[in-house]
This record gives sequence, C-alpha cells and structure tokens, in this order.
Amino acid sequence: MKIDVKKYKDFYFETALKIFNTPSPTGYYTEIASLLASYAKELDVEFTKTNKGCFILTKKGKKQSALGLAAHADTLGAMVRSISGGNLRFTKIGGPILSTYDGEYCTVITRNGKKYSGTFLSVSPSKHVYTDCDTIAHTEENMIVRLDEVVNSPADVKKLGIESGDYIALDPKTTITESGFLKSRFIDDKASVVALLTVLKILKDYDITPEYTVKMLITMYEEVGHGASYVPQDIVKMLCVDMGCIGKDLNCNEHQVSICAKDSHGPYDYDFTTNLINLAKENGLNYAVDVYPYYGSDVGAMWSAGHDIPGALIGTGVHASHGMERTHFDGIENTISLILLYLGL
Repeated sequence: MKIDVKKYKDFYFETALKIFNTPSPTGYYTEIASLLASYAKELDVEFTKTNKGCFILTKKGKKQSALGLAAHADTLGAMVRSISGGNLRFTKIGGPILSTYDGEYCTVITRNGKKYSGTFLSVSPSKHVYTDCDTIAHTEENMIVRLDEVVNSPADVKKLGIESGDYIALDPKTTITESGFLKSRFIDDKASVVALLTVLKILKDYDITPEYTVKMLITMYEEVGHGASYVPQDIVKMLCVDMGCIGKDLNCNEHQVSICAKDSHGPYDYDFTTNLINLAKENGLNYAVDVYPYYGSDVGAMWSAGHDIPGALIGTGVHASHGMERTHFDGIENTISLILLYLGL
C-alpha cells in the first residue's frame, strides 16, 4: 500500500503547535497527559498512564505480540532551588546549554497550579552596570529567574505560592516557516511524539489493522536517563524515535532520517539496525547512518533495566540540539515513512 505522507504535513504541524506549547519538563506530566489522552480518543486507540507517569497508546493488531515505538515528551527545563531577594535560584533539569537560557522567557508552575511569568538572566544582566556582562560564565550559580511580579523579598515570593521544588518551563518559541522548517526548543523529542501521532492518524485514515499490535510508549523521564525503564511485556521489538544529531564528524542533515548505529551506551541491535538501513535504501528514503558519542536514548534505559528486547534508534535530523533547535518536514517525512516500513506497511 502506497501511503502519501506529504499530505499529512498540515496535521503534523497543527499537532506540533499544540504539543510543543504544552509544558512538560521532565516529571511534569499533568498537562501533556490530558492532551495525549484527547488525541488517543480522536485517533481510536487505547490510552494508558503508567504508575510512574509515562503513557502507552495501543493500536490493536491481528496478533497479540506487539511492536514497540518509544518517544519522549519530557523536555529540558528547571526547578526552583531557592529564593534570593525577589528572584529565584534554579537547578537545571536535564542537560541544557545554559548560555541559551539567558534572556529566555519562562513560566513558573506552582504545586497548586498557579503560573507566573519570568525571565532567565545572568546575575550581570546589564551592559551599563556590570563590567563582566560579556564574560560571566553561564552556570546555575551565576543565573536567576526574574519574576514579573512586584516582589522584593523571599516573603513576597512565597506569598505568591512559589516554593522550592516548583517547575520552571521555558517558552519553546515554536515557529513553522513557509519553507518547511520547524524551529523550536524541545524538537528533542516532541517532534517524534508528533510523528507517532501522525502514524496513528495514517492508520486510522487508511483503515489499517496492523499485523502486530502497535504499542507507543511516550516517556516522561528520558532526559534524566530512566524513561523506558518500564516496557510492556508483550513488546517483542522496540524502535526508539528520537532526534538525529547534526554537526562535527556526522553525516545527518535536517532533511534526512537518521539511523543510529551506536551511542554513548554502545551499539544498537545489529540485525534490527541493518534491517532499517535496508528498508530505507530499498524504498528510496533520504537517510544517514551515524554514531552519536554523547547521546543516550530510551533503548539504553530499557536495556539498563534488564529487558530482553532488541532495540534500534531513528529520528529526524535536528540542528543545535539542547539549544534553539531546528529540523525540516523532509526529515520528519522520511522518519514517518521508516516507521511505517518498520510496521510492515
């Protein structure tokens, strides 16, 4: 069956705007849960929340054995560490490039659900005041969050309901260009979450019952290393859909699907990866094979937890990962096409 992935471009980008603009720093799953549940209902698939706050979307197949797909909806972010004067000290979540936080708008989310806007800044934020504003290191010790509230003391801040341990979500600044680029924070890995939802949309529109049951695991702790440590027992294979890296000593670009042969945890399954390369080659996909020395994925978490399941990794090429990221619909299209081939379509 020939499936025209290009015609899902509008669905992809419309969904991306909703997913990207729903805050979900690692471990904060409250808002993204209801959004994913609504998509599951719309796309006629089962939706389950795990005990640890991850999600499973299940499309029943002809066989009970399941092919797994994993993508993570958790993002980089920060958490309130302490209050200094009327400003917030923070601790980072995941491994962001902190220099890219400087000047970024953000939202503080309290435990009782209130939200307050603010800005990440260095402690030397003014050219007219601080001689070290151009040279100060961007570290947690040298940065604050300035709140957009009339606050001058820790007591003032606490009156708002803000306490240590509250989440801080960055404005993703999601932008879609006429030339087909998606630029935003957190393309890693919300672009892949939207790709999986697009696959479900395709299965529904073409009225396809897959040979195997399809289980999509949307994890919420990948950025801290244990996202897919739990995997349903009926999954016989796991394809992780994350981001492809672009840069020094790498082959991938934004228009390709990247197939990762090895990352910092070691090689991916040989036969599984070889089959993906052959599928991409035989079907004329624009792809690259790469090795990512400073990278880990949900497959690594799955294997570290002791699951006896073969795993592989693909994803659209993403420029400037963990900073202000960018990819192109070409790469997304090639990624979705390879997912469909993996499912036997």
